[in-house]
Amino acid sequence: MQRIAEALRAAGLEVWFDREELRGGDAWDRHIRERIHDCQLFVPVISANTEARDEGYFRREWKLAVDRTHDMAEKRTFLVPVVIDNTTERGASVPDKFREVQWTRLPTGDTPPAFVQRVQRLLAPHPSTTSPPATNALPTTPALREPLRTSWRSATALLGIGAVLVAAFAYLLVERPWTSKHLAAHRMTSAASAPAEPAGAPAFTPPPHSIAVLPFVNMSGDKEQEYFSDGLTEELLNSLARINDLQVSARTSSFYFKGEHADLPTIARKLNVASVLEGSVRRSGHTIRVTAQLNNAVTGFHLWSETYDRDLGDVLKLQTDIANAVASALKITLLSDVATTIELGGTHNPAAFDAYLRASKAYQSRHEAKDIPSAITAFTEAIRLDPRYALAIAGRSNALTAYTADVATGAAIREGFEKAEGDARRAIALAPELAEAHLALAYVLSNGFLDFAQAREEYEQALALAPGNAQVLRGSGHFAAYMGHFDAAITALRRAVVLDPLARTSYTLLGRALYAARRYREAATALADVIALSPEVKPAYGQRGLAFYGLGELQSARDSCETQRDYWVSRQCLAVVYDKLGRHSDAEAELKKYQAAEGDAAAYQYATIYAQWGDQPKALEWLDTAMRLRDPGLLNLKTDPLLDPLRTEPRFQAIERTLKFAD
Repeated sequence: MQRIAEALRAAGLEVWFDREELRGGDAWDRHIRERIHDCQLFVPVISANTEARDEGYFRREWKLAVDRTHDMAEKRTFLVPVVIDNTTERGASVPDKFREVQWTRLPTGDTPPAFVQRVQRLLAPHPSTTSPPATNALPTTPALREPLRTSWRSATALLGIGAVLVAAFAYLLVERPWTSKHLAAHRMTSAASAPAEPAGAPAFTPPPHSIAVLPFVNMSGDKEQEYFSDGLTEELLNSLARINDLQVSARTSSFYFKGEHADLPTIARKLNVASVLEGSVRRSGHTIRVTAQLNNAVTGFHLWSETYDRDLGDVLKLQTDIANAVASALKITLLSDVATTIELGGTHNPAAFDAYLRASKAYQSRHEAKDIPSAITAFTEAIRLDPRYALAIAGRSNALTAYTADVATGAAIREGFEKAEGDARRAIALAPELAEAHLALAYVLSNGFLDFAQAREEYEQALALAPGNAQVLRGSGHFAAYMGHFDAAITALRRAVVLDPLARTSYTLLGRALYAARRYREAATALADVIALSPEVKPAYGQRGLAFYGLGELQSARDSCETQRDYWVSRQCLAVVYDKLGRHSDAEAELKKYQAAEGDAAAYQYATIYAQWGDQPKALEWLDTAMRLRDPGLLNLKTDPLLDPLRTEPRFQAIERTLKFAD
């Protein structure tokens, strides 16, 4: 549509293209109606990109345009349908009036001079003594024809061209842009011309009540608002995940397809889901328009769609309405009050909600620990605006724990962890049933205070409250592995992989749990999956190297660890691998590099290296240092294979008793 509008502008026609101006709401409706009234020529842009509906916002605009062109000969108001793909008149779902005139084909919007010239002739002044044109249609020239390969129901966007004005009702690009990337691609590949699946390919049979929520498209015309559309998507995803009978693909996997042009079957197979929720978000001040559409990922059929115009303060009610609608479309019997569950820990303060979404975006997109303070600042602003906003308080607790563990030194370590613990307990006091709050407390207790008994209680509580939350499964599974509960750990982490199959964290933690369980071959495979998903992730190479080391495959271990040799895990790995290969000077050089970079902060890791070198006194000395510094690495002590040479030592056993690992 943009190409068509630009070509007409270049020919001297003044064009109004609503891609930036179409919003929603009464004021915008009136504005659009005025534009339609002033138009002399309308171009319905027809495509197979999405289902057209018999009701709703855009159908009203189509009707208004049709009403304006019902007496074209007298009023000289013209209708010029344009098709930008392979849609046929029989397959298109458009008003009957659109079928009364001949269609012009402009593949992908490419606009030849002949089309522009015909539009100019139609809009040229017409003397009253001269008979009007016999038809308003533009003949379709052979040069504009394309062979027809598919016929699917279509949606339209009205482009109205006045004597000096072009008005566009951009249905495809404004309110349902996501379908042009996913659903349309699915329909095209589902056509007869699509390649058949390989012989013997397994049938796609995802769980019937499984769903992925793809990132809602930001239609606000401002890229800076991306945090809002992403954040609202995540809130909707979390809302659906709280419905016990619904299996919801987790955030990382759903957001994997942001900006991609994958078709619906590809997305569904990668995430193993039966349905996909897509949508768009348009924000104007404290008013939002959310358009959502649910599609059956197996058949491609449209299941449900709706457009919501809401005040930002009603966003919790919006999440509840969408969750109820999705459950109804999927024929899920709700056994509890969805509103109570979804609104738990939330806010009705628009400014607080906005600050929380900014904080979440900053925390999710961080690359290094130094990026975390901006998230903490935004969480703090949300809490200032709504002191009872439990989700924001739990979010700040997580950010404080992560930042303190990675960056803080000296007295700031204890101060940071104490603040994080205070936030987590406050969030629980405000919303005792909020799994995120219990997860935050478990995180700081285990990493910040090495209080494993209490941490275990909080992880178990979080898991009981949110058994379908991938983040909870990862946290509780990872902790269970530290405590030596390998069966429970691996079960939880494999479930996290199912819910978040494209998240490298799921495979990373599964690989670590398998490594701690001495299932080295499986661990190496899981860590290879991490590398396949994200080759740039440095820790995975060293961790995989340690798994090969456990197998005794020293050449493979060396190759893997040398891939990212400057990363700390790789240095730890190379220090033990080189020593085992007889390259003792190289092993000592790696340790010195490690110590020069980290100082005493890596005391626990130095202990593992000396343990593997057979220097037990030095290993125990570094463990004493780790205990004095409350090194978070001590969380690994109970199950770390690298410390196996020390396990019969009385000093080691005394340290283990002091740490009070949960049974």
